[in-house]
Parts: sequence; structure tokens; C-alpha cells
Amino acid sequence: MHGSGAILRIRPLIYDHFVHSKGTRVMKFIKRDTDFFEIFDAMGKNLLRASEKLVAFFEDFSAMESNTKAIHDIEHDNDMLTHEVIRKLNQTFLTPFDREDIHSLASRMDDILDLMWGAAQRAQLFKLKESTKEAADLARTLASMIDLVYKTFNYLREKKYPYIQDLCVEIHGLENQGDEIFRATLGKMFDEMKDPILIIKWKEIYENLENATDCCEDVANILESIVLKYA
Repeated sequence: MHGSGAILRIRPLIYDHFVHSKGTRVMKFIKRDTDFFEIFDAMGKNLLRASEKLVAFFEDFSAMESNTKAIHDIEHDNDMLTHEVIRKLNQTFLTPFDREDIHSLASRMDDILDLMWGAAQRAQLFKLKESTKEAADLARTLASMIDLVYKTFNYLREKKYPYIQDLCVEIHGLENQGDEIFRATLGKMFDEMKDPILIIKWKEIYENLENATDCCEDVANILESIVLKYA
């Protein structure tokens, strides 16, 4: 999340379900008295949409500008959701689970989107002409992890804790897969890529993608901690 000032004064501009029609951006808002689970569901939907755009981005740079803008718009809306979580924590006496866990979940989910946006932004900023198979593979692994993270939220609301544990095991497995792709990619890049500037550019992008998978695993760790406390 970019910036932390005046959090309490932020109005609850809640999640986008935005439709582009003749250049017009239409947003739907969640009502002000929404609960934490609805906010997490909205954040999860943002992550799903952004991950789809990120995969498309790294599969084909031909739509780089439009995909980058779409991810940026979603990232901005997710910032508003994170502010709303903090606002509600400051105004709510009874929470569905520990306040620290609620804050940590929101923060890590916001970090995931920040890193996704950072990876796409850097590719555009560095004026890269074509993507790599490895970047697309990392983006797809991240998208699979996000899909599992989103599935946990309904189970969390319904207190179906064994299902959460099973999904977290899958998330950990995918994070290990992402680590393997990242390590192999760095080795291949240093062996085959001759331009040192290009190496620096791609290394930064790969690190953003790999760090995003780490943040997904952090979300799984937080969920497992909640399960241990309440199961």
C-alpha cells in the first residue's frame, strides 16, 4: 500500500467491479456497514482480476499499456479496501477473529497486489520488447496461489477450518514451485543473457514476482494460525 497518512479520513471507497464502456469507468461500492468477510472477499476478487491481467501481461507484451493500467487501477482500489479494514478495526469492538490477524491478512494481500503492479510497471518502465517463458510461468504460479487464497475466505466465514488447512498445504506447494522456477531462471539468465543491463532489469522483475508468491504463502501462514486458534 502506498502511503499511510490520513487513513482514518479515507471514505470507504470499496471494491471495484468496474466496467469499461465507451471509455467510462463505472464502479460499484460496498455499503459502509459491510463486515470484514465482505471486505476480504472484495480484496480477493481484486487479486483474482489482477492476476488474470498479470498472466496476460507476461504472456504477450503487445497489450502492455492496457494491462499495466488495469493492474494499476485494481491496485489503487485495493489500497482503499485496506484503508477500510484499518478504519473498521479502529471502530469495531468485537471482531470475528484476532485484530492482529485481520490487519496482517489485509496488509499481506495489499502487498501481493503492490508487487504484481511493481512487476508490470518495471517491465513497462524498462521498455522491454518481449517477455520470457519464465516470467509467464511465475505469473501463472502466482495466479494459482491467489485462486486458492480466495477460496479460503468462504471457508473462513463458515468456520470450515479443515478445508482451509488443505488449501494452505496446496499454497505452500505452489510457493515451493515458484521458488524452483525463480532459482532456475536466475541460473539460466546469468548463463545465457549477455547484456548486464538487461540482466539487472529482468532480475528485478523476477524478484517482484517471487516476492508476491512469498506474500501468498504469508497469507497461508496467517490463515493456519487462525485455524490453530479457533478450530
